[in-house]
Amino acid sequence: MSSFFAFLSRMRNINRWSLMRNTQGENLAEHSYFVSVIAHCLAFIRRDVFGLPADAEKIAAAALYHDISEILTGDMPTPVKYYNQDIKDAYKKIEEAAAKKLILSLPLEIRESYDKIMNENHPEVLALIRAADKISAYIKCTEELRAGNAEFLKASEQLKKSLDEMDLKEVKYFMENFMPAYSLTLDEL
Repeated sequence: MSSFFAFLSRMRNINRWSLMRNTQGENLAEHSYFVSVIAHCLAFIRRDVFGLPADAEKIAAAALYHDISEILTGDMPTPVKYYNQDIKDAYKKIEEAAAKKLILSLPLEIRESYDKIMNENHPEVLALIRAADKISAYIKCTEELRAGNAEFLKASEQLKKSLDEMDLKEVKYFMENFMPAYSLTLDEL
């Protein structure tokens, strides 16, 4: 018996942005889905717009599992997770142990395949996943601000600055071509 998918089904129970007042909640399953979709798009942009190599399906799969350890650890708020190097290092070890436990819950025959996806370490793949993660968070902030929730103003500013500093052409393209629609109403879309 494998408990892997029973663990995965718990992703919808892990709430994100726990220290912030939210007008609409976001859970880990939703977040992982949107990061995967955005990373997939960034890979297409890299390949189809800029003519650079990118395996969009590999990137999307790795992005889908990018926060899988949070099934066991919960979502650690960014200000806590990155408070200092000791906490950051300790939490990294906890995340690695949680991911390993999840991988070990898989049948042996498919464990290696999942391990490769969940422990993707190619720098270009990781850069697009990090960018997609930040874009997803920036979208959440944008939606909260549109709903009148000023609680997300500082996070929005910090994420925008971080995205600009990434200096990735794919991010700039996404921000120019897709982000403006997030300021429109449903009727305007």
